[in-house]
Amino acid sequence: MRQDVQQKIAALDQTLGHIGRVSVAVSGGVDSITLAFAAHRRLGPEATMYHAVSPAVPAEATARTKSLASQFNWHLEIIDAGEFSDPDYIRNPVDRCFYCKTNLYGVIAQRTSQPIVSGTNVDDLGDYRPGLNAAADHGVRHPYVEAGIDKRMVREIARANGLDEVSELPASPCLSSRIETGIRVDAESLRLVHTVERLVGRRLRPNIVRCRIRQHGVEIQLDESTFRDACASTKASLTREIESYIANTGRVGNIEFRPYKMGSAFLRAT
Repeated sequence: MRQDVQQKIAALDQTLGHIGRVSVAVSGGVDSITLAFAAHRRLGPEATMYHAVSPAVPAEATARTKSLASQFNWHLEIIDAGEFSDPDYIRNPVDRCFYCKTNLYGVIAQRTSQPIVSGTNVDDLGDYRPGLNAAADHGVRHPYVEAGIDKRMVREIARANGLDEVSELPASPCLSSRIETGIRVDAESLRLVHTVERLVGRRLRPNIVRCRIRQHGVEIQLDESTFRDACASTKASLTREIESYIANTGRVGNIEFRPYKMGSAFLRAT
């Protein structure tokens, strides 16, 4: 194992030891799963994992979290954070993530007096992340930040701990992030997003795929190489399949393929 990875594993272990008993918010992605692994290794039964299920969380993320919890004997609690009962979340404002995380951390805080920790890493601090304000309101700690760990190092730590498949997981924000700001979030739209992304993923095997719900219709975004290499006939075939599925939902609008642009469903007033 490389020395820099060893040093960061030791720094994370020390940080978790200083915090003591923790409640880990586990989304099912590489950051939170790797943190859950580290917390359980350092704290054993004094670490409790909380995973929220909702229409915005892909079923495979929940299945992955449950499987790893069983494999490593984590104390895992499945919760409903209740964000879909929050009208502020549903209306999808520019700070939707604030309401999402407020609900999540509020429910966890109702269940435990242990400090809550998140998988936020150093790289996340450079983005507009209103969820961090909700974290501050609930006194949430960010062990990766405290240990100076970025996204690349999280993946290195996952690999060093034998979590090879987890280390390769692509970045995948919650499904609600695909809904353009100002369009109401509902379960049907999220099912559409997930179904389309899985369909395109099976057919094209892209490195990145996002199904964006726009005011004008649906936009399928692909990483540059996949977008460039996918032939017109394949895109046309996929378009017909997606049109058929969308028609069954009663939704109307154009379907377009475009290169991936991070955060492009997020519209912030200038």
